[in-house]
Amino acid sequence: MKILLIHNKYRQVGGEDIAVDNEISFLGERHEIRTIFFENQIENFFSQVFYFFTNHNLESIKLIKNEIISFNPDCVYVHNTWFKASLGLFKFLKKSNINTIVKLHNFRYDCTNTLSSIKHLNNHKFCKKCGYSKKGFGVINKYFQNSFLKSLLVSHYGKLYYKILKDPFFKIAVLTDFHKQYLENLEFNNKIFVFHNYLEIKDIDTKEVEDNYLVYAGRISNEKGVQELVNAFTKSNVNNLGLKIIGEGPLALDIDSNSNIEFLGRKNNSEVLEIVSSSRAVVSATKLYEGQPNLLCEASAMGVPSVFPKSGGIEEFFPKDSILSFDQYNYDDLIKKLNYLQDKNLAKKIGEKNRNHLKEILQKDSMYIQFEKMVKS
Repeated sequence: MKILLIHNKYRQVGGEDIAVDNEISFLGERHEIRTIFFENQIENFFSQVFYFFTNHNLESIKLIKNEIISFNPDCVYVHNTWFKASLGLFKFLKKSNINTIVKLHNFRYDCTNTLSSIKHLNNHKFCKKCGYSKKGFGVINKYFQNSFLKSLLVSHYGKLYYKILKDPFFKIAVLTDFHKQYLENLEFNNKIFVFHNYLEIKDIDTKEVEDNYLVYAGRISNEKGVQELVNAFTKSNVNNLGLKIIGEGPLALDIDSNSNIEFLGRKNNSEVLEIVSSSRAVVSATKLYEGQPNLLCEASAMGVPSVFPKSGGIEEFFPKDSILSFDQYNYDDLIKKLNYLQDKNLAKKIGEKNRNHLKEILQKDSMYIQFEKMVKS
C-alpha cells in the first residue's frame, strides 16, 4: 500500500511532531510511505499574506499535486495543516477524488472556528479543550492572546477548517473513543475511526535505579494544573522524594519551589525520557481533555507508573482499575494518590501493569489492520 503523509511542523517540536515521526517509522515497516513536511518560515512576505487571507497556498498545493502524480498513493494521510500547508489542499484532494484521512490530535478545530469569545467558551468560564479562561477574553475570540491579527487569521482558518472536516468525503482518525463521541455529538457524519499514535515498546533495562523523584514534563501553565500539582506534592507524604519539573511556560517564575522541587527548564525528548526512566513516577494534573498523553504513554512503555486525572480520553491508555488516577480538580484525591507512591514495590507493580496494558492496545499487527481498514473503507 502507498501512503502519502502530509504534516505541517510546529515551530517548537512537540508531542504531535514526535507522534508523526513514530507513525512514519511504524507504517514504513509494512507500507511504502512518502512524506511532505511544511515549515512556517516566510520566504516571500507578500505572497504569504495573500495565502494567509485566502487559505490557499498555491506553492504547497503544487508540491502535493506533483507528488501525487509521481507516487500515485492509495491514500493521503493529513496531520497538521496550519498554516503553510493551507486548507486549499483539501479542495484539491476532493476535486481529484483522492482517498483522504485526516488525523485530529487535539480539539483546536473547535476552539478556532468562531470570532466570538462567547461562542468559544459556550457559557463556561474555562475551555477544557484549549485552556483559555473567561478572564483572558474580550468580545473577540483572541486565541493568540499576544496577537489580535494572528487571532483573527486563525479564527478565519478554523472556521473554514471546521466546515471542511464536516464534509463526509474526508475520513477522520482520532486518538480516543472520547474524541470520537465528541465529534458525533457535534453531528459529524464522516467515517470516524479511533487510531492511536504508535509507540514502540522496547524491552526494559532491568538494572536498579534510585527512582527517588517524580517527574512533570510539559507546559508550565494554568491549564496544565502545575501550581495545583506543586501544592499537592508539598502537602503529600512523598515530599521526601524530589519533584523534577521540565518545560517552559507563563507560570515558570510564579510557582513556589523548595529544596525538593527542581526546575530543569526545556529539554529535548531523549533527555526527558532519560530522566523519566529513572523516576518513581510521572505526574499530571492537567485541566484539559488532552488526546493521547505522550509523556504518560512513554512512561508506561518503560514500566514507570503515572498519576493522572480522570479526564477526556486519558483513562483509555491505562487499565480500568488504575489506582493512581484521581478525580479531576479534586486535589485532596490527588494527594491521596501521590501518597501511594511511598510504596516503591507498589509503584513498580503498577508500572508493569500499565506497560502490559499499553503493549496490548498498541499491538503492531492489530494497528496495521486498523489502518488498512481505514484506507479501504
